[in-house]
Amino acid sequence: MTKKETQKVEEIIVCPECGSTHISRDYTRAELICEGYGLVIDDGIIDQRPEWRAFDSDQREKRSRVGSPMTYTIHDKGLSTVIGFKNTDSYGKSIPNRNRAQMYRLRKWQKKIRISSTMEKNLTNALPSINRISSAMGLPRTVRETAAMIYRKAVLKKLTRGRTIESAAAAALYAACRQCDVPRTLEEIANASNLSRKEIGRNYRAIVRGLGLKMMPPPPQEYVSRFCSKLKLSNDAQTKTLEIIKEATNQEIVSGRSPIGIAAASLYIASVLCGERRSQCEIADVAGVTEVTIRNRYKEIIGKMNIEITL
Repeated sequence: MTKKETQKVEEIIVCPECGSTHISRDYTRAELICEGYGLVIDDGIIDQRPEWRAFDSDQREKRSRVGSPMTYTIHDKGLSTVIGFKNTDSYGKSIPNRNRAQMYRLRKWQKKIRISSTMEKNLTNALPSINRISSAMGLPRTVRETAAMIYRKAVLKKLTRGRTIESAAAAALYAACRQCDVPRTLEEIANASNLSRKEIGRNYRAIVRGLGLKMMPPPPQEYVSRFCSKLKLSNDAQTKTLEIIKEATNQEIVSGRSPIGIAAASLYIASVLCGERRSQCEIADVAGVTEVTIRNRYKEIIGKMNIEITL
């Protein structure tokens, strides 16, 4: 029932004795009282007001609570009831020892009932892996939800058969990063999940083909700020890197090249030009590419853009 509908219901309440509409609510006594006749119309009303105070509309929206929202990061979408592990009742009092064995059995059966199929059992193992890797990488909530949704679709289409749950979950997370425009390299996913880059990449390609996902490669600019932060470069070096990438894009040097390699090579050139030189080895470790890739992209950029660099 909406707020407007609730107000309409409150307006039609009248006193059965005098017909007065001046009704007051005494929440301390849980009574509905007619102000004119003094009759107690109801003596068991429920206080539906919030237990917190709000001084403006923003606080009212933030503090309102209607239960946990639905989430795809839990196998049952967070819609089931969970029996707590604490041996206390609803009033916070300790449960007697004679009833604890019964509570233990209830928790055991409730846990079994929540997982009623092999798909749910698969999700109970995979979704915590997605949350764990996301937490280690500091990914936002939207990426976790998208990864959970991708993995659910992959399970429904039986794309995870013959693959380990951890590698399929990591591949779904990488696909979610690409879909949500959150640039993360395959190397970063592999390090956070303790899996091989080759295995995650193989599962990623299978999921993308099986679900028909259209993944566009992220532009090189998306990686610059994070790489500069890890290398502790100044804003001037970051601005110069973006200028080099923009000019390389205009001259079509970026076409057919890995965006990470372009970003790493441009970063190396900018660090030299700005007097904050970082070695190719340092940049390769941060970007997750080889030094050979950086050297090849570096030669292409300075050759076609006529950039003079004194090494």
